[in-house]
Amino acid sequence: MSGNSIRDTFFEECEELLEALVEGLALLEEAPDEMDTINAVFRSVHSIKGGAGAFGLDRLVNFAHAFETVLDKVRDKELHIDEKMMSLAHRSGDQLQDLVSSARDDSPLNEEAESGLIKELESYLGGKSVVEDFSFDALTLDFDGPAVVVDIDEGAGGARSFNIKFKPTRALYENGHEPLLIFDALAELGDLSVTADLSGLPDFDSFDPNDAVIAWELTLLTTETETTLHEVFEFVEGLCELDVNVEDAPQGISPQASAVTAPTVEVDIPFDDVPATENPGTPAQVSPADAGGGKASSANSKESRGPKPTLRVDLDRVDRLINTVGELIINQAMISQRIEELDLPTVAHLTNELEAYKLLARDIQEGVMAIRAQPVKPLFQRMSRIVREASDATGKKAKLVTVGDSTEVDKTVIERLADPLTHMIRNAVDHGLEKPEVRETEGKDSTGTIRLSAAHRSGSVFIEISDDGAGLNREKILEKAVEKHLVPKDAELSDPEIDNLLFLPGFSTAGQVSNLSGRGVGMDVVKNAVQALGGRVSITSMQGKGTTFTIVLPLTLAVMDGFVISVADQTMVIPISSILETIRPNVRDIHMVGTDSHVVSVRGSYVPIVDVAGSLGLHSGDNSGGTGILLLVSTELQGLTALRVTAIHDQRQVVIKSLESNYAAIPGVSAATILGDGKIALILDPEEIINLGHSAGPDLFSQPPKTELSHV
Repeated sequence: MSGNSIRDTFFEECEELLEALVEGLALLEEAPDEMDTINAVFRSVHSIKGGAGAFGLDRLVNFAHAFETVLDKVRDKELHIDEKMMSLAHRSGDQLQDLVSSARDDSPLNEEAESGLIKELESYLGGKSVVEDFSFDALTLDFDGPAVVVDIDEGAGGARSFNIKFKPTRALYENGHEPLLIFDALAELGDLSVTADLSGLPDFDSFDPNDAVIAWELTLLTTETETTLHEVFEFVEGLCELDVNVEDAPQGISPQASAVTAPTVEVDIPFDDVPATENPGTPAQVSPADAGGGKASSANSKESRGPKPTLRVDLDRVDRLINTVGELIINQAMISQRIEELDLPTVAHLTNELEAYKLLARDIQEGVMAIRAQPVKPLFQRMSRIVREASDATGKKAKLVTVGDSTEVDKTVIERLADPLTHMIRNAVDHGLEKPEVRETEGKDSTGTIRLSAAHRSGSVFIEISDDGAGLNREKILEKAVEKHLVPKDAELSDPEIDNLLFLPGFSTAGQVSNLSGRGVGMDVVKNAVQALGGRVSITSMQGKGTTFTIVLPLTLAVMDGFVISVADQTMVIPISSILETIRPNVRDIHMVGTDSHVVSVRGSYVPIVDVAGSLGLHSGDNSGGTGILLLVSTELQGLTALRVTAIHDQRQVVIKSLESNYAAIPGVSAATILGDGKIALILDPEEIINLGHSAGPDLFSQPPKTELSHV
C-alpha cells in the first residue's frame, strides 16, 4: 500500500474517531462521572494523536496532546467535569476536527483560536505548558539484533517492568488494526523496548501475506497500573495472544518524565529474508481476506469480538453499479412490454419467469441502494457544533436534541443537506429562541431546545428542525414583506401563506446585519437546495410554543414506485407515495366554488380539485366520455387535494433520470423516466402541480364525468 493510501486511511479512521468523540462528549453532559464514557473520549483523542504523529502532523499532535492530558487528569479523578470544562471539551473537539480537516486538505487555520484553547487546557494543569514539554522521538526495531533498549533516567522510584508477549492473529489484521499504533500507545506510558520474533516466518514458497506470522516481545518500564496497560490492548481483545508479566523495577529507576508520543518504527529487514512485494520500500499492510477466506477466517470469526469487517469502495464504482441496475430495470420493463405486444396465449411458465426476473431486479436494486445508504448520525453530530457557535454569537443558551439519527439516507442526500440544515439550525437559535432572561420571565427553561429528528414515513425521509422558542411573528413577517414590495399592501393572507413568505428571495426580518442573519440570503436558498433533491420544505408554528421546519425527501434518488397515468394524451408518472387513494367521482359530488374552481365531496369533507393538464398548460380536450379520475394526495403545504388526470394505466417501478442535468428544469415536473416501450415519461411533482394550479386559476373541472363514486 502506498504512503498516500495509508494517509487516506488514517483520515478516514479520524472521521470515525471524531464521531465517537462527539457522541462521547454528548453522553458526558448527561453523566459526567461515567468512567466508560470518559475512557472512550480519551481513547478517541489518543488514537488521533498517535496516527498524526506517525505522519509528522505536529500541530495536530500538539493540540491532541494538550486535550488528552486534561482528559487523563479527569480519568485519574484529579479533575471534575463541570459546565465550564464541558464547554471547553466541546470546543476542543471542534478544534480537533478543524485540525484534522486542515491537515487532510492542506488548508489554513486560525492559530489564535487554537492557541487560546491550548491556554485554557493548560489552565487545568496548573499553567504548565504541555506543548513545550512534549517531544516526538522514534523507536527503532532491529529484527536481526537484540532488543532495542531506550535510555532510562534515574529518579523517583515506584516503576514496574512489564514483560509482554504479543502475537496478533489473522483476524487482527482483517479488522484493520495495526500493531505499530499499539506500540505507539505503550511508548507513551514509559520506556519501551521491542523485539520481533521471526521464528514463525515460513519459507518463501509457502508464504501467505494474509497470515499473521510475526510475534513481538516487549518490555515496558512505567509507573502506570496494569489496568492502564490492558486498556491499550482493549481494541484487539480476542484478536491476539497476549501474556503480561509484572516485575518491580530496580531501585532509583523510573521512566522519563516527558511523554514519548507516536514513535515511528523503522524496520530494516534483509531483502532475502522476506517475500518480494510490489513496493519493497514501503511498510507492508495486510488487506482484508477475500470472500472465500477459508478455514482460518471461519475459525477466527468465532473468536473475534472486534468490529464487523468493512470494505471501502470508491463512490464512483457504486454510482456506476446503481446506473447499471437502473438500466436492468428499464430492460425488464421493455421485455414485459414486448411480450404483451406479441399477444401470445397465456403461458404459465413464461409469466412466472418474467415475474421472477422482475422481483430479482427489484432485490438487486434495493441491495445496491443499501450500499449507498448511510445513517444521518454524522450529519446530526455536526449540527451540535453549529448550535454551540450560534449560541455564543447571539448570547443565548441552547442545546441540541437528536432523534432517529440511525435513519439511513442516500449518501448524496446527506452531503447536500449539510448547508441547508446548517442555515436552519442557525435560524432556529438566532430567530427562534428567546434570550435566557426572557425565557425565564415566561416560565421557560433558560436553555432553549433545538430538536433535530429523522424518520422514514410513506416512502419518504422526514427531517424536522424544531425549537421551543416564541414562534413566528406573523405580523412582523407580513410587514417586512410589504416593506420589501414582495406582496401588495392590501394583501389578505392566511397564516400558512404568511409563513411561506420566509421562502421568498431576499426576505429577512433581521433588524441589522450580523454574523448569522440580516443579509437577505436565507430560506430561499434552503428551499432551492431541498427542491434540487426532489424534496420540499414546510413550516408550522405556534405563538409562544415554537416553530417546526419539515423537510420531506425521496427515500432514494435512483428508483421509485409510481402510477403511469395519462394527462391530455401525454403519458406521465406520479409518485405512488404521495397518493392516498384514487376516485372516479359522481357528478353530484362535484361543487363549484367561485367562478372557476371546483371541490369534490369525499366522505363529508370538501377537497379542492386541481386539473393537472391545466397546471402544466396542456389542453385536456373533450372529456365527455367520463374518463376523468381524481388522485387524492396529501401535501405538507396544501393538505388534501384532488388531482384530475385522464386515466391510470399501470403501477410500476421506474428509474429516475434528472431533467436539470440532461435538459432543464420544468415547473411541476421533478424528473423523467424511460418506459418499457422506450418512450420518455415525465415524473410529476404533486406539490408543485398544486401550486401551479392555484396560481394559474384554471378551469379545473369544466365537464365532470358521469360515473358512480368508486375506488380504483
